[in-house]
Amino acid sequence: MAQTIAPALETRGLRKDYVGRTAVADLSLTVQPGEVFGFLGPNGAGKTTAVKMLLGLVRPTAGWGRVLGAPLSDPQARRRIGFLPEHFRFHEWLTATEFLDFHGHLYGMPAAQRRERIPQVLEAVGLVGRASDRLRTFSRGMLQRIGLGQAILHRPTVVFLDEPTSALDPLGRRDVRELIRRLKADGVTVFLNSHLLSEVELVCDRVAIIDRGRVVREGSLHDLLRTEWELEVRAEPLTPALLARLRDVGATVVQNGAALTLTLPERALIPRVAEAVVQSGSALYGLTVHERTLEDLFVASVAGGGER
Repeated sequence: MAQTIAPALETRGLRKDYVGRTAVADLSLTVQPGEVFGFLGPNGAGKTTAVKMLLGLVRPTAGWGRVLGAPLSDPQARRRIGFLPEHFRFHEWLTATEFLDFHGHLYGMPAAQRRERIPQVLEAVGLVGRASDRLRTFSRGMLQRIGLGQAILHRPTVVFLDEPTSALDPLGRRDVRELIRRLKADGVTVFLNSHLLSEVELVCDRVAIIDRGRVVREGSLHDLLRTEWELEVRAEPLTPALLARLRDVGATVVQNGAALTLTLPERALIPRVAEAVVQSGSALYGLTVHERTLEDLFVASVAGGGER
């Protein structure tokens, strides 16, 4: 019998109530080992409380969750987790090397292992040249890099990254994307919370969108973004026969002046649109496919918006 691999992270009905309000109403999701999982939602949707429950920092009111096959608060499982919080305050009087050595000691890494690992981590986050500089001299982006370093120092199995690129310039964001890809290649599960949807779209395998404390969408980016295909068609003349043929193909047709906007249920129907135009006797002057973005999905999934 084939051995079933347990999810890296799994929750069902996870809930957190505070006096007078519910921060998370129903967190139900599954994260597979070795995947990059995006966790999205508007401000006030419950993301921070959800992450704290997943890390075992906040006790749920109801529901259950497991990380690496163990309960969320299990100390042995938590030893295999790395975490970069969004709002961090590091020891500014320490150098980069001293800071990582301190965290390595907290992780229980032997001194020899720390000496070997720290230069590797500094190189991975682009801070080799600042190893002996004190953190008080670091920019916000450099502090974010050293924070990433402490999160991956002990070679965790699961890494939680909360807004890891918010203070970085485009080159820094590219470096973080490459780091995330290397972690994935090494079999590390990455749980990524970010408002930068374009970054999420570039690195994540699957995403969950949370709104008002509940998961409203979860799935692979490919499946979520490719449920419909939108086309702009420019043809002349726009006759009733042309519109009828396009609807026979399976398209929803909206006329916008001299152009048509078509919505198709599957990509394979796109060539048939061109055929339908020609067969109707019209001339085809343009066919543009508009692919759905993660931002489109996010806006369509979230009720309301803005601050809660």
